[in-house]
Amino acid sequence: MPFLFRELSLFLPCYNEEANLESTVNKTLPILKSVARNWELIIVNDGSKDKTGKIALELQKKYPQNIKIVTHTQNRGYGASFKSGFYTAKYDWISFIDADGQFDFKDINKLLAAQKESQADVVIGYYLGRKVPFYRIWGSKLWQLGPYMFFGLKVRDIDCGFKLVKKKVIETIPKLEAERGPFISSEFLIKTKKAGFKIVEVGVSHYPRTEGVATGAKLNVVIAGYKDLIRLWLKLNFSS
Repeated sequence: MPFLFRELSLFLPCYNEEANLESTVNKTLPILKSVARNWELIIVNDGSKDKTGKIALELQKKYPQNIKIVTHTQNRGYGASFKSGFYTAKYDWISFIDADGQFDFKDINKLLAAQKESQADVVIGYYLGRKVPFYRIWGSKLWQLGPYMFFGLKVRDIDCGFKLVKKKVIETIPKLEAERGPFISSEFLIKTKKAGFKIVEVGVSHYPRTEGVATGAKLNVVIAGYKDLIRLWLKLNFSS
């Protein structure tokens, strides 16, 4: 059976995912190896305080040529992990999923099918029934109003943690800046759209988190996201 990708980089942002990282990698690797002739898996450890780093090293020993580890000595936030993954990836196509086990990487087939049909530069997932508490779903919907009102960005799920991106996009758009808050995905899509790249969406499955604690809904993280949003809006509209 022919490979779907000639080459593919996949990265996993991680923060305190000792309970999920190994199982996520073990489920993902057979799929990654079956869809890409040349592949790499990048584990981005964002200053985890548990055994995430140790588990990542043990996984790397099994595939030293294919698994890379990027380690932040301090917790810098999802945006920093997002950037580290993208700027470390070496192959022409880049994908990422969260390391919490809530995605099935088999859905990469859906993303690739949508890309082939549309010739898009970026394929973003949207949740087919998001398995998180009700308040997080509504919080995400309210958050999406900001990028829409300030930048006209309208997608079903701005922050879905499953995307497929041409490396050319990352090499072309202005350097990503957001670090701590949830704005990084919005910033990426805003800059991608502004640069004229084609974006399409496809539904992906989402499963309940069985271990660990999500951190994206904390108030300080949301506030940081809005600060990043306003900063980018001012930069795009008023900088010379």
